[in-house]
Amino acid sequence: TTTGAALLRTPLWSRTWVRIAGGFAVPIIIIAAWQYVTTTGIVPPYRLPAPWSVVEAGAELVQRGELWLNIAISVQRVFIGFAVGSAIALAFAAIVGLSRAGAVLLAPTLVALRAVPSLAWVPLLILWLQVGEESKVTLIAIGAFFPVYTTVADALRHVNPQLVEAGRTFGLRGWSLFRTVQLPAVVPSVVSGLRLALAQAWLFLVAAELLGASMGLGWLLNDSQQTGRVDRILLAIVLLALLGTITNAILVLF
Repeated sequence: TTTGAALLRTPLWSRTWVRIAGGFAVPIIIIAAWQYVTTTGIVPPYRLPAPWSVVEAGAELVQRGELWLNIAISVQRVFIGFAVGSAIALAFAAIVGLSRAGAVLLAPTLVALRAVPSLAWVPLLILWLQVGEESKVTLIAIGAFFPVYTTVADALRHVNPQLVEAGRTFGLRGWSLFRTVQLPAVVPSVVSGLRLALAQAWLFLVAAELLGASMGLGWLLNDSQQTGRVDRILLAIVLLALLGTITNAILVLF
């Protein structure tokens, strides 16, 4: 049949069921190895609790009503910081990518700021914004800013000049040229930049929740380290990985 012939022509690793099964293969192998080294005593439980112990730690937090609250707080911080940082980054990328003056004046400074480690912003944000939501969201926004800015600004500088010239031939200038020609040309770069920014936002979340937080997955990591709860540390790491994967999938779908 036609469907069967098309299936035969599809490479094995491109088939949907293979991609889904393959995505689960490595996590299953890791969990199996994890279970093996804990049950056989190769690694003591106080260093690496068994997988089921991590599940029990999560169930305990659910019963106490803390797990979903910590997840919701972290997701909210990431979403706001990601949205604010990405929006500002797109504006700066347009200025630097489309204007020679903008590139000369802004690009060197932004390159220098990009090299500043995330934790270096912590004392300054505490001094300026105190220990509150504003400082946390600002730090996440800083993390989300640079992937979008760098990717989109570079893409705008390298838009095919023949496309731009063709647009000008049809009388397009300024905003109309940007909206009709230049922006569609860099959409793949915008999507790539947003995906990198979202991943960076989750990375900066942990640093942000060191700013005197009392809730969130970053706080859970820090609190569990202080109390020696390795099971909760692993739980927080697994949740961060899952949330990062889910939000990335939603962004790709959108």
